Amino acid sequence: MRHSRRLMALGGLGLATTLALAGCGGSGFDDGPAASGGTEGAAGGELTSSDDALTIMIGSSGDAETAAVKDAVAKWSEDSGVSAEVVAATDLTQQLSQGFAGGNPPDLFYLATELLAGYADNGSVVAYGDKLENKGDFYPSLVQNFTYDDKFYCAPKDFSTLQLIINKNLWEKAGLTDADVPTDWDSLATVAKKLTSGNTTGLVFSGEYQRVGAFMAEAGGRLVSEDGTKVVADSQENADALAYVKEHLADGTFAYAADVGAGWGGEALGKQLAAMTIEGNWITGALGDFPDVDPLVVELPAGPAGKGTLQFTNCWGMAADSPNQQAALDLVEYLTTAEQQLEFSKAFGPMPSVQSAAEQWTTDNPNLEAFLSGADYAQGVPTNDGVSDVFTDFNAQLATLKDGDPATILKSVQSNLEAIVG
Repeated sequence: MRHSRRLMALGGLGLATTLALAGCGGSGFDDGPAASGGTEGAAGGELTSSDDALTIMIGSSGDAETAAVKDAVAKWSEDSGVSAEVVAATDLTQQLSQGFAGGNPPDLFYLATELLAGYADNGSVVAYGDKLENKGDFYPSLVQNFTYDDKFYCAPKDFSTLQLIINKNLWEKAGLTDADVPTDWDSLATVAKKLTSGNTTGLVFSGEYQRVGAFMAEAGGRLVSEDGTKVVADSQENADALAYVKEHLADGTFAYAADVGAGWGGEALGKQLAAMTIEGNWITGALGDFPDVDPLVVELPAGPAGKGTLQFTNCWGMAADSPNQQAALDLVEYLTTAEQQLEFSKAFGPMPSVQSAAEQWTTDNPNLEAFLSGADYAQGVPTNDGVSDVFTDFNAQLATLKDGDPATILKSVQSNLEAIVG
């Protein structure tokens, strides 16, 4: 069966330990083969239909997310009569590339904004967005995130913003109160210092643009202009942001997750290697593995330019090589209903991508309100074709920020972005 052959081609897949919602890592699109089929769907015609089973590949934040998606797909499968299996990737970007290269990609998969253009250009994915019955319910900004060459490619599955998550137990142990919740960079540095003790660092986050970029936004910086046509990485605002992070990496009150023995900020917070972290809504599911942590979610402190954060979203990408695209579309519509997205939110924390779920989500999640508040001022990550490779290089340089030069790093990013923008 095709389903079995695909699993063999992709190899043994285990539970993901990094966040696909952040969408980082290079893809090597220019060297990869184009998809061999599915052009009718990609061009807006009829989707393929068959009796083939579906494979759904996800990049999961932890057991809670994996279980929730598997349960939802199982319910749909039982009702529809279409066999379907969820595979949690250990490295989603790499395993998708392997699947496409081998001609046996998953039918549906998490697809990050910065990877869409490359997959669209080489014909790997279907532009099915206009076929969705619930198209009008998605937030317009999310639809725009997945519109390329004037085609709405795929349904946004949810979205998240970055905010500050505090371990309330460690906070109180350090003698801090609600009055000490940081509102600017100076007060963030102050509480991070008070919270740094023994094996616990005050603030820990992943050493990548997808987290450090929040400081850039707070300083008034960004990598590419909002319309995607001008590179603005080498700015004083971005330099000020990296200098601030560098200062506190050097004094030991901030740290990267990898440098404290954690895979990401949520793990660092859970293991009490961090008293605070910068993460998105998905952390609520992952912290289910750490019942001793009592989290408090607050908005990130304002920087020199005011409030700022990053916004992330993935869509349900559909393979052009899938022989059963119609069933895949039906599954996507099921997974993106307000009801199902609210179930996902209860399980692992992301905010629904459909506007009809907003009021109920806010009612159900008063302790997570800061994440939704961030949607009013959040920046989306650049989506220019090739930007994922720029992120890979930028992240490698950010790993050395503690001893590096912000201006030199940003000059390199500027040059790399100019090679792909415009």
